[in-house]
Amino acid sequence: MTSLGRRFGWLWAAYAVSAYGSGLGFGAFPLIAVLVLDASPAQVSALAAVGPAVGALIALPLGPWVEFRRKRPVMIAMDLARFAVMMTIPIGYALGRLTFVQLLLVSAVVAAARIAFGAASGAYLKALVRREDLLVANARFESTTWSSIAVGPPLGGAAIGLFGPVTTVAGDALSYLLSAVGILAIGGPEDRPRRVAPRRRADLLDGWRHILGHRDLRALFVNQLLVSGLIMATEPLLAVLLLGDLGFPPWQYGLAFAAPCVGGLIGSRLARRVVARHGQHRILRVVGTLRAVWLIGLAFVGPGTTGLLTVMVVELAIIISMSLFTPVLATYRLEHTPPDRVARTLTAWSISSSATIALFSLLGGVLATATSPRTAIAVAGSLILASPLLLPRRDLEVLPPHPPGEPAGADIVPDRVAGQR
Repeated sequence: MTSLGRRFGWLWAAYAVSAYGSGLGFGAFPLIAVLVLDASPAQVSALAAVGPAVGALIALPLGPWVEFRRKRPVMIAMDLARFAVMMTIPIGYALGRLTFVQLLLVSAVVAAARIAFGAASGAYLKALVRREDLLVANARFESTTWSSIAVGPPLGGAAIGLFGPVTTVAGDALSYLLSAVGILAIGGPEDRPRRVAPRRRADLLDGWRHILGHRDLRALFVNQLLVSGLIMATEPLLAVLLLGDLGFPPWQYGLAFAAPCVGGLIGSRLARRVVARHGQHRILRVVGTLRAVWLIGLAFVGPGTTGLLTVMVVELAIIISMSLFTPVLATYRLEHTPPDRVARTLTAWSISSSATIALFSLLGGVLATATSPRTAIAVAGSLILASPLLLPRRDLEVLPPHPPGEPAGADIVPDRVAGQR
């Protein structure tokens, strides 16, 4: 395994502990809403959509704020904010004062902090590792994400059964505190980015301006919004179909999503090898197409063992494709974003993704109510088949070679010279 140094090791460890904490607490908020607060289906849907959407709005001004600050203190602050706000849930539960509004507020703050943390960590990673190591680093993060999804929810379910519904939330909160400690342990100097011009309102839109002004990033951006929005919109619909209409027991439902996550390890481990052999453009085109063809299969899920295996095979194929595509996309995005615009670009990307997922989830729920969950899944599966048309058709823009040993962003010249900013 390629060594990326002690400082990256601490960054990866911090990411891992928070990812496993999030896996442990996966689905905890809807569960608490139903079991503790007796929330209605409409309230549970609102919790899934409104919290992240409000969080995305809160995160909008954070892009420029993150851009011109040292990134490690920002990451630590976002981890501590998530720890503090999530701990209000077990405290409120213990005092008998937990409310649905509190769950909404916590969900919004956590979503905003996640976006700001992601922007800061992406910019920090770009400066921390060499350009030729970016794909390796992103693949390790991707494999960690999928392994945490495979392991965390089953353990979280067991913990809830043994210790109560807010246990996993406390564990998730603690993981952010440990993540902050890990980031603090990275050490080393970090220069404060300098702003040579007064703050402008346009700063809020600079991330979108960069994405939409870059031919290939624009195509990948629109494609990613459509694919992630449609895939995530089917998750609650599939839960209703499997648990309600088809009568799957909860343990089979959990198994159907946990077992295929091993595909995330397969895809992420293959990323560097296949890119070296076939190139970024071919992988993004081919794998970007493959990840779109499987979703329609979920519309044909039936009862019993055959239905369970169908879900697992489809999910495995989707996850392998996504875990191979995502680190390649993340690497290309970092490589083609100027160092003075990374945080704003990643913030814009995350906000757009959160908003799209919320919108598609809402539309999917409306369509499922008017027709059926199976019909809504079929529509999503049909629409996603058009997404490969949005991928770049010409060869991707390629960066010039750079001297070995330089940081990832050292060879990228900002598209605005310092005197014009």
